[in-house]
Amino acid sequence: MGMTITEKILAKHCGKDSVKPGELINAKIDLVLCHDITTTPAIDMLEKAGMDKVFDPNKVVVTPDHFVPNKDIKSAEMVNRIRKWVKKHNIKHFYDIGRHGVCHAILPEQGHVVPGMTIVAGDSHTCTHGAFGAFSTGVGSTDIAAALATGELWFKVPETIKFVVDGKLPKGVYSKDIILTVIRDIGVDGALYKAMEFTGSTITDLSVEARMTITNMAIEAGGKSGIIEPDKKTLQYVKERTDEKFEIVKSDADANYSVVRKYDAAKLEPIVAFPDLPSNGKTMTEISKMQPIHVDQAYLGSCTNGRIEDLRIAAEIMKGRKVAEGTRMIVVPATTDIWKQANKEGLLDIFMEAGATVSTATCGACLGGHMGILASGETCISTTNRNFVGRMGSTESKVYLASPAIVAASAIEGKIADPRRYI
Repeated sequence: MGMTITEKILAKHCGKDSVKPGELINAKIDLVLCHDITTTPAIDMLEKAGMDKVFDPNKVVVTPDHFVPNKDIKSAEMVNRIRKWVKKHNIKHFYDIGRHGVCHAILPEQGHVVPGMTIVAGDSHTCTHGAFGAFSTGVGSTDIAAALATGELWFKVPETIKFVVDGKLPKGVYSKDIILTVIRDIGVDGALYKAMEFTGSTITDLSVEARMTITNMAIEAGGKSGIIEPDKKTLQYVKERTDEKFEIVKSDADANYSVVRKYDAAKLEPIVAFPDLPSNGKTMTEISKMQPIHVDQAYLGSCTNGRIEDLRIAAEIMKGRKVAEGTRMIVVPATTDIWKQANKEGLLDIFMEAGATVSTATCGACLGGHMGILASGETCISTTNRNFVGRMGSTESKVYLASPAIVAASAIEGKIADPRRYI
């Protein structure tokens, strides 16, 4: 019996010829990603245990992103401590204010991700990097401490669910609609501790950035990881950013999957995840039969949909139009470089002329941290990945998840709107 791409990567990193689902292994870690919130507890643990060291400073990437620019004294002290820790351990891959970014956007952008890697971070959306054919997963601060000190971690080899998406996407349907459809179908625990492998002609046709949106949200179905086999687009993206050597890994034809699910892309619609779960998806056909849903805030950004391609999609819809009265729009390019590129292309002017405000890169509003907090009774249509109770502010607010196109159309109309009329 053959192996899946996930099983092959894990086998290589634990020094075995093969592994099988359920097997416990000790795998070498190629890269540890650190951001502001979960890194300081890991530092505390290492210091208290007398293990204040980093296994390889060149295999650690640090980018404060959740509370930057710092929102208060506590967050400022937290990031200041990380700066001192980075300097102490001679960690060169440190992305501070001015060259910073949301961690899951900046990591591939700056050439730190290549196929076949093992990547961990103290953040659930680390599964994003599986878009490059890497095993990438979120872990807790205790595991981050262990990975920083030893360069290794224990894993249980996950089973793999295969999602085959074939056909051409209809107008106004994007990768966000694909993953929201999948999560609606299997639920928030439908892939619990499983690898979610995406394949098919539709996935092949997607850009690398669009693929990252899909793997980013694997965790919203309970997945241990999301993964897509590398192809020519992957290799072009990676080789433009790094000369690091890597090995292409692909699933065997006779690999064993716990489930195989197939989708016809032509039948997909724009979809919105209603409060308070990413699985609570409703298509535009269903929404059209409901009473209009007023939008107080439209949010475009995050590690899910804050890349340049996402900004272009939204700007194309908003060009020459205005944000509706009674609605505010916040645009957050995911990295400094994306901000610069969007500015160069005139996208930021389009947003601001429409009445939106544009921020520097931050996770802030996505997790209810700052720079976009919702008040009691307010509603937000957002390109983020999570809409739990109180996720973006008050527990009495409501968050709806959607593609950049839907968010742009909704900002214009002041209610959840179908983007297809603008495309």
